[in-house]
Amino acid sequence: MGIIKALLRLFSYFFEGLLALVLLVISLLSIVTGAELNLGFLPWKGMALSHWLLALALVGLITLFMALAGKLRWLFFLWCLAVFVLLVRGLLLSSQRFAPPVTFKTAAYLIAASFLGMIGSWPWARRREPVRRPMKW
Repeated sequence: MGIIKALLRLFSYFFEGLLALVLLVISLLSIVTGAELNLGFLPWKGMALSHWLLALALVGLITLFMALAGKLRWLFFLWCLAVFVLLVRGLLLSSQRFAPPVTFKTAAYLIAASFLGMIGSWPWARRREPVRRPMKW
């Protein structure tokens, strides 16, 4: 069971870190060039979307680094939960139509990866080593 938890946690760090980096690059490019983003599955529009993506990417990277350092892992879990909720709400529970570049299958894979990332980010309680006391002779 320990190997599965470790693999899920590693996947969570990789997926959520990559997602945060992609969001950071997209938002910075949009802000620098002045181009307005159009991601219909997110609740924001125009330049507000770019600023929200930048803020969310920074929050994601900060929580990732804190989780890697072993501090406030529950905050990283909340980030992963927010990503999962945004994807499910935006891709499945909205009036989002899937055009040929982004098919339903791609959206389902993204949501499944986000779900695995959320499961892997769960702040499992660490098993403490038993206290070894010196033997008395």
